[in-house]
Amino acid sequence: MLPTRLSAVDEAASLDVLCIDKTGTLTRNELAVVAVRAMPGFDQGYVLALAALASAEGGRDPVDTAVRAAALDQTNLPQTDPGLPAVTSFTPFDPATKMSEARVRDHDGNPLRIVKGAFAVVLGLSQPAPVAELAANELEKHGHRVLGVAIGSDVAMRMVGLVALSDPPRSDSRGMIDQLRALGVHTVMVTGDAATTAAFVADAVGLTGAVCPPGGISDCLGPEDFSVYAGVLPEDKFRLVKAFQNSGHTVGMCGDGANDAPALRQAQIGIAVSSATDVAKSAAGIVLTNPGLAGIVASVRTGRVTFQRILTYALRSIVHKSRQVLFLGFGLILTKHAILTPTLMVISMITGDFLAMSSTTDNVRPSPMPNSWRIDHLTIVGIIIGLCDLAFCAVILVFGSRVMHLDVDTLRTMTFVTLACNGQAVFYVVRERKRIWSSRPSLPVVLSSIVDGLIIGTLALGGIMMAPLAPSVVAAILAAAVVLAVVMDQIKAWLFARFKMA
Repeated sequence: MLPTRLSAVDEAASLDVLCIDKTGTLTRNELAVVAVRAMPGFDQGYVLALAALASAEGGRDPVDTAVRAAALDQTNLPQTDPGLPAVTSFTPFDPATKMSEARVRDHDGNPLRIVKGAFAVVLGLSQPAPVAELAANELEKHGHRVLGVAIGSDVAMRMVGLVALSDPPRSDSRGMIDQLRALGVHTVMVTGDAATTAAFVADAVGLTGAVCPPGGISDCLGPEDFSVYAGVLPEDKFRLVKAFQNSGHTVGMCGDGANDAPALRQAQIGIAVSSATDVAKSAAGIVLTNPGLAGIVASVRTGRVTFQRILTYALRSIVHKSRQVLFLGFGLILTKHAILTPTLMVISMITGDFLAMSSTTDNVRPSPMPNSWRIDHLTIVGIIIGLCDLAFCAVILVFGSRVMHLDVDTLRTMTFVTLACNGQAVFYVVRERKRIWSSRPSLPVVLSSIVDGLIIGTLALGGIMMAPLAPSVVAAILAAAVVLAVVMDQIKAWLFARFKMA
């Protein structure tokens, strides 16, 4: 996948409804003609030949490519047959009309019109054909995409036959939809194909809900109402996205054509499939580089992992900010001196940055459900943990001043070591949404912790740029920090459950 803007990664984390197309996303995008039904008075070769005349040559339309390939394979009616009419003009497939059209002249010079497109559309332009309707229903029940082919004048047209195309579902589609469902993403199919064909494919890939009846998209629709939206026009996709958004959902929309651009732009996260036009790709937030749903699943997982890392950074920052100012003020009141010198503050910030930078490589589980920023809850949790951290630092400082009767310089070293140790404790507590031992940190995180500890310990024990501190005191502060981590982890677990942040 290729995000076209940085915000797309965050938007993927909050996605809870995904609208996907059938062709090329759930299916292999390998359309092939599997059946031809000729109406009385015509043969299959003639039906295919007329369908080929109403198909674009050398274009990117997979339907036209499949039809022309099937017509060329016909040995009983080659493309050069003199009985075929000569094309005078051609109108390519239009998603709005769901058909393509060729203007031709027969061997007597009479103008004719050949139409190829969605069966229901072509049937509406033609004389009644009960035989064609029965054949179309039977083909659609088997999951085939059925095209109607008609010929005649502008006044009267006659159905000459049906062309059935098959695009089998991808082998991984069901598994990918199951993964999206496990991630809390509700998936619906949005396609221009007939309802029977769409329902067949939907059932094959695990979308077992109801099919939306024809008649336009209501503004009151919710994603739970239907699993399949068939016969949908590009403008209907835009309305569907807005309807889902109006019901409070974060919507992702897949598309491939220029007409899909409004829906891709309206969705919180537009997803252009690998075969999409440049217009669709420019309107989308994410462009898939491979067909299928694997890229979308990867986008959701990556977005949620990124969200969790940002959440860790934000929570850690709130804890430190809520503790730092109050603690420095408390130390000033207690000792009548600044509890940290500028040098110690700079060293503390530099060593702390090692751990902060390594957190971008930490082992993080993606969120089990769609994410949303709740700044008020995040701030409350950070302040409460910060106050616990403040109490720990204050107790250590009071103990050193009133019980151990340390001088100011030694108290500064003790404070420096305390802030370093409890900073480590805070990080390991807030990096995990469950209990502190629920996951193993990455190797860079562990190495950063070790390096920080070696630097802090060497400076404090050796009295480098600060007053020396006894090894027993350093060991006691480290042990106290471990106890602090266990206590804060219990408080964090309760807070995360209370504010539903787990």
